Amino acid sequence: MIRKILLSTLLMSAFSQAQSSIGLDINSEDVELFGAFNLNSSIGYEGGTSYLVDAAYLHNEDDDLFTIGLSGENALEAAPGLIFGFGFKAAFSEDFMAFPLLGKVRYILPFDSDIPTTSLLASFAYAPSVLTFLDGDSYSEFRAEADMEVISNIHVFAGYRNINTDYDIEKKPIGEYELSDSWYGGLKLSF
Repeated sequence: MIRKILLSTLLMSAFSQAQSSIGLDINSEDVELFGAFNLNSSIGYEGGTSYLVDAAYLHNEDDDLFTIGLSGENALEAAPGLIFGFGFKAAFSEDFMAFPLLGKVRYILPFDSDIPTTSLLASFAYAPSVLTFLDGDSYSEFRAEADMEVISNIHVFAGYRNINTDYDIEKKPIGEYELSDSWYGGLKLSF
């Protein structure tokens, strides 16, 4: 447990020093720490695509999940406010390891300047059995979020997540296991 806390603290402090974002979301069943780092500023790339490294640590009473991912995001010129992202991530738990492919879409709502910046996000990650190892058989993760920047660089958000894996071991019943299926709320800081 100490090792997980130290790893999360180190990860979050590294992200905060890299001019990116860190956040926390909670509900009555679990807590999640997450961070994102925009690689473009580090490598000096100024093109239209943003390359992101993100990591998260989800803790609940049944299991813990650590993920780290790499994705590229780009806005559609024909649809202002619409941003698509694709990439992959690695998901680690006590009993399984998975390398799902990731797709996400963000839409920044076209409000006037009197209303804070508000966006909607949906993401889906999936790893079939060929990309899932140890005692897992497959992995899927779905998220939907609404985000509002209430103060400059400070966001509040609410969302829903569903994270499932199929197990093939004696410790857990064979079949689908929900690691998280819940609504949550949180706060994110951008640097």
